[in-house]
Amino acid sequence: MLMDMILSRENLIKALKRVERNKGSHGIDGMSVKSLRRHLYENWDSLCQSLRNGTYEPNPVRRVEIPKPNGGIRLLGIPTVTDRFIQQAIAQVLTPIFDPTFSEHSYGFRPNKRGHDAVRKAKGFIKEGYRWVIDIDLEKFFDKVNHDKLMGIIASKVKDRSVLKLIRSYLQAGIMINGIVYEAEEGTPQGGPLSPLLSNILLDKLDKELESRGHRFVRYADDCNIYVKSKKAGERVMDSITDFIERKLKLKVNRGKSAVDRPWKRKFLGFSFTIGKDPKVRIANESIKRLKAKIRELTSRSKPIPMEIRVKRLNQYLTGWCGYFALADTPSKFKEFDKWIRRRLRMIVWKEWKNPRTRVRKLKSLGTNPYKAYEWGNSRKKFWRISKSPILHKTLGSSYWNSQGLKSLYQRYEFLRQT
Repeated sequence: MLMDMILSRENLIKALKRVERNKGSHGIDGMSVKSLRRHLYENWDSLCQSLRNGTYEPNPVRRVEIPKPNGGIRLLGIPTVTDRFIQQAIAQVLTPIFDPTFSEHSYGFRPNKRGHDAVRKAKGFIKEGYRWVIDIDLEKFFDKVNHDKLMGIIASKVKDRSVLKLIRSYLQAGIMINGIVYEAEEGTPQGGPLSPLLSNILLDKLDKELESRGHRFVRYADDCNIYVKSKKAGERVMDSITDFIERKLKLKVNRGKSAVDRPWKRKFLGFSFTIGKDPKVRIANESIKRLKAKIRELTSRSKPIPMEIRVKRLNQYLTGWCGYFALADTPSKFKEFDKWIRRRLRMIVWKEWKNPRTRVRKLKSLGTNPYKAYEWGNSRKKFWRISKSPILHKTLGSSYWNSQGLKSLYQRYEFLRQT
């Protein structure tokens, strides 16, 4: 029985460690991840019995709204930590059953696959001459999944009725908004450990359809790009695949966001491509805008934050950002970001020095000629303009910020590209 595998000691310990490692917010019961182990120790007998006899009822998820960078909101459903633990245990058993049958062109939320692999594959298709992309956007995918359709696919491989009943109970657990529980007639709330696997199980039908037609494509969760050689072919594929998705999978294609276009005019997982016959991966314009907005926030001169704290926060953010975007084949961009960040910091320092006397003294202490120190220290130019001046560029240049502990994006990029 599959339920026995889910409730095996080895599987449960693995699930518990995974949930504790991932941490995360509380559900509607307010229980934190730190309290989960004790809660399971005290209540496991009754919880296990209810799971075995099919009487366990999951709690509704807590609705959380996450602002999207390009406007709008992403709706997340946060299960209780107990339900996250059970979902994780289910996912660990179902993944070896379903994942080996998934398409090689599916990269999202799968063992030993990542977004970078999808971007590299897309680059390869463009290089082969498939220079038109059908960029399909599924409208509110995680909120629109048809329960009967999904359960029918799962039931084709899972015969344990207690497991099927438990999965359906999670799909129908409902959502709590402002203290009121709303029933869930469709959708698989984005936020639980089981949701990514369920989405791949449903969208594998799309992958198999595309494979049967011989298309070049990459899919990461609900982001699907199909590559063809002409606009006419793209429009034909867009129409037929849209019909398949809406009629067969009972999902909705967002026609306003979907398009047949050149790959370098679209973005995929935060990246885009250059226009040449040998395309290079570049950072999408939207991703650059988000980076600059975050840096502006961290280097706002209106916030009286000690410089060492600013540098620490910048390093934390930029290390993670570079770890992802180092896939880009555009080193000049990372040099450009470094220069811009240092200029932002010079602007803050100039404001912190405040009056002319302090500025003259500070410039002298940094080795500036006294005459030049007096000239620039008494300048009435605005902060941003002064930050690009030769005098500050020299005294508060790369070596100065290196001494303050600021990590170079470009150096980090070069290191990651070599490893």
